[in-house]
Amino acid sequence: MTIDWRYTVEENLGVLSVAGYLGPDAVHRFTGAVGWALARGNGPVIVDLTELRSWSTEGQVAITEAARRLTEAGRGLELAAIPADGSLVPTGDGPPIPVHADLAGALAAHGGGGAEDAEGRHEWRTTGWPHEIRMTEDRAGD
Repeated sequence: MTIDWRYTVEENLGVLSVAGYLGPDAVHRFTGAVGWALARGNGPVIVDLTELRSWSTEGQVAITEAARRLTEAGRGLELAAIPADGSLVPTGDGPPIPVHADLAGALAAHGGGGAEDAEGRHEWRTTGWPHEIRMTEDRAGD
């Protein structure tokens, strides 16, 4: 089993959403997604785990390694909606990783509310990403 991912660049941060199982077989794909995020956007990267079914110790270590890579590049890593068991195995010498209850809370911590306005937003995803993007434009005030 592996993961699928979607990376969205917002105005001052990136959101890397991960779906599936982040186990030993998926670490390479996750590391590639982090590389994708490093090459695009700026500011912190919020790793949204809302669609993640579970993770192994290797997957958790991959997250702490990603935090290290992002910190070295002058960016931070934060987690949103960690799996139900709530565990994160720290490597002990890595940068701190802020954890938010959900993506809305993580976005709110950065002054955003997850607005549906797609202007200035860029998105990339694996072909297996489980959800079709539904962006609507509210013209009620026009």
